[in-house]
Order: sequence, then structure tokens, then C-alpha cells
Amino acid sequence: MLRKKIAVTAALLLLITVLSGCTDYKKPINAESTGIWNEYFVWPLSQFISYVADLFSGSYGLAIIVTTIIVRLVLLPLMIKQVKSSKAMQDVQPEIKKLREKYSSKDQKTQKKLQEETMKLFQEHKVNPLAGCFPIVIQMPILIAFYHAIMRTQEIKQHDFLWFSLGHADPYHILPIIAGLTTFVQQKLMLGRTGNANPQMAMMMYIFPIFIAGMAFYFPAALALYWVVGNIFMVVQTYFVYAPKKSEKIDQTGGAKKK
Repeated sequence: MLRKKIAVTAALLLLITVLSGCTDYKKPINAESTGIWNEYFVWPLSQFISYVADLFSGSYGLAIIVTTIIVRLVLLPLMIKQVKSSKAMQDVQPEIKKLREKYSSKDQKTQKKLQEETMKLFQEHKVNPLAGCFPIVIQMPILIAFYHAIMRTQEIKQHDFLWFSLGHADPYHILPIIAGLTTFVQQKLMLGRTGNANPQMAMMMYIFPIFIAGMAFYFPAALALYWVVGNIFMVVQTYFVYAPKKSEKIDQTGGAKKK
């Protein structure tokens, strides 16, 4: 079942990546841009960024900050649904482990019985193993389109914000460093809240921030600004979405006690 979930998620994400990659991300986006990806995803987001910039006296820096927060807020319900689905899967893992130990034989009949018992367990606990995939699939095209909108909106490249030009890399490398640090904090907080002790995830916690910071050294500052704001939002989101209940917490003996 887990393999099926991974396969479905990978296939859908690959499809999204291929569809979004069919357009040249370096080609400016405008009303004449053709194709479903450009017309219904990238161009509307580009127009929205420009609209918000007009509300802030033409400040595209503030527009990126505001639109990033708005997009993240729109996607928040999907994130919460994904978290609940993941939590439900974690809750039934001990039972799944028992079933695997009970039906440890590799013969076809035993494995079929294992699958039947596992599906029965999911039904009893009202858990859908694939439910966590779909929120990710819906989020990805929106986030990729937002990335394209920032990279391909020509007006953004012509404006300055704070100490940097939005169309060029940060000359003082402040944004790349902040982007890397906030990425690290967000991932560390996520691992701490979920209790995921996977060594590969722990390794990615150090590799991915370096990767993001490295790209931000060379990419336009507008994109680095988007990463920083998005990371800060994710830090706050992770803290509250994964926050333990204030009414009680479970001690190491398994008993509940009030704070």
C-alpha cells in the first residue's frame, strides 16, 4: 500500500513537472502568451502580483511579500488536510506492524491475507492511504506557477526593493543566507514536531538549505525574497499546525497530564 501511494504521488508530480516544463521559464509572460499553463496559471498570478503592486504605489517587493502570504493562506486548508492524513497514518502504524509480524510469511496466500487485513484496518479507522497525496498534487502547480510568474514578469525585474534590485542577485548575499537559514529552521521544526527519525530526512535537513542558499546567490533577488517569505510563513504554519494540545500532554509512561 505504501509503495502504491509513493508510485501514485511520483507519477502525478512527474506529470505536473512535465506540463509546467513545457513552457520556457525565461520567456516573458504577457497577455499574448499561449498554452493552458500560461493562460490559466502563470498569467493570472502575474496579473495579481501587478495588481497588488499598484495597491502599494508600484512596490513589487511588497507585492511579492503580500501575494506569497495570500497564496500560502489559500493553500493552508490543503496543508492541514495533508497533516491530518499523515497523522492518521502514523496512528495506525503500530497495528500495521503487528499485522506484518503476524503475516510475515512471503507466500502469496499470506501476503494476500495481509493486504486484506490492512485494508480492513484502514476502513475501521477511516484512513485513506492516498488522501495525503492529493493536497500535494493540488499545491504543486500553484507554487510552480507562482515561481514562473515571478521569474517571467518583466515589471518585477525593473524595480528595486530595500537594498537590492529585484531583477538581479542580492549584491550583499543577505537574502540567500536568510533563505538558507529559514529553510533549515522550517525543516528542523517539521522533524521535531512530527517525530520523524528517518536518517534520510535528517540528512536533507542540512543538504536542502545549502542547495536553496546556493541557488539564491545567483537567482534574481525577487525569487530569493519569495523563498524567504514562504519559509517564514511555513515556520509559523508548522508551529501551529503541529502544535500539541494545550489541554494535556502525554508523559513517557503513557498517562495524560495537564499543563
